[in-house]
Amino acid sequence: MFKTMISGPSRRAFVAAGVAGIAFGLASPALAQAPPEPTALAAIWDVEHVSPSQSPLLRHAELVERLEAVREATPDLFSLEQIGESVDGRSINHLWFGDGPLRVLLWSQMHGDEATATSALLDVYEYVRRRRDEAPVREMLEALTIHTVPMLNPDGAERFQRRNAQGIDINRDALRLQTPEGRALKALRDRLDPPVGFNLHNQNWRTSAGTPPRPASISLLSVAYDEARSVNAGRRLTKQLAAVVRDAIEPFAEGQIGRYDDSFEVRAFGDNLTLWGTSVLLIETGAWPAAEPDPPLVRINFVALVSALDALATGRVHDADPERYESLPMNRSMIFYELVTNARIVSGTGAPAFIGDVGILAGRSVQEDDTTRWVKISATIQDIGDLRVYGALTPIDATGLTLTPAFEGAEVGAVVTLPDWSTEPSEHTVSIGEPSDLLLLREQ
Repeated sequence: MFKTMISGPSRRAFVAAGVAGIAFGLASPALAQAPPEPTALAAIWDVEHVSPSQSPLLRHAELVERLEAVREATPDLFSLEQIGESVDGRSINHLWFGDGPLRVLLWSQMHGDEATATSALLDVYEYVRRRRDEAPVREMLEALTIHTVPMLNPDGAERFQRRNAQGIDINRDALRLQTPEGRALKALRDRLDPPVGFNLHNQNWRTSAGTPPRPASISLLSVAYDEARSVNAGRRLTKQLAAVVRDAIEPFAEGQIGRYDDSFEVRAFGDNLTLWGTSVLLIETGAWPAAEPDPPLVRINFVALVSALDALATGRVHDADPERYESLPMNRSMIFYELVTNARIVSGTGAPAFIGDVGILAGRSVQEDDTTRWVKISATIQDIGDLRVYGALTPIDATGLTLTPAFEGAEVGAVVTLPDWSTEPSEHTVSIGEPSDLLLLREQ
């Protein structure tokens, strides 16, 4: 969005434009019917989803209400129990459905600020409830018993932070089990002994896939259980599940699916569950190039989960080619939130102007007052120079424009004069670590 500004006579006049997003405060059953088509599942989600529009705003109390409502609406289908308490005394809940012989365990929000799959699970419950008499869902319920822990770290979720109230990363507590949340997950796994698990996370918005880099909106990992990264029947199965997920979501996120390095992490839950006999597929949700990223990300998570569960229920997973997983590009960190390229940069430090690129990172936090809770995006400058090898959620070609820090008197729709920063540097400059309170100026 370009803005015109006004000022008095000057050495040099420009028309200023706020860069969009920069000048902000910121065993196999026989095959039966055809599998549900990903596009059909997406269309179902569009009409029937019940997930919140902003996943980070889902609080523990609201989730408990939703889970109880699911169970109360169809008590013959859904069962609900409390399996533990968080450090701060919030309930950790286990909801399950289906009565098939193959037990599957899915857990989400082990990290409190990784909420996308929690919302997707709410939509899976709704899909199963509404469509229980339709052949694909009926077959799923007959073949599988699906166990879910939609919010393992409710204290972290309340604070919108990665770690629990002890300050411990639960996903690095599989061996010491010093967190009540980790103990609850371990006890549930030991009680159920499910052959298959889904570890559902979010990943850094810098995570990229492919060349040129694009946002890794979903990344997959068939989790290793030893240093040698051995492949037994369970790991082959999770590689095939990853192939199923890739095929299901690729119509919506082509070029935006990555693969994690499968090095064994001795402390992690996914690695140890796989070692203990529950082969785990990790699904990590990344960034999406939209002003409101949550709905499309929840949508592809829903398609991924339903498609994977259907493949397990029908046995189609055993026909999937693991190479479809193996051939995914490895994750890298090559994406900026915004990337301004080819700008004439006047940094506000007094240094001479130069041609370069500015890479901006952003993160989300949850803010609240007495009546409202909202998601805030804060952005900072991460890199400056020749950044042509990087990608961005929002690329901005600033060829012929001048990039400066915002300054007093620069208002929307006016012609402006640059301050003389050679004698008095700007309060905020175009420098690494500085807030991205920036302007693009077109010479008048």
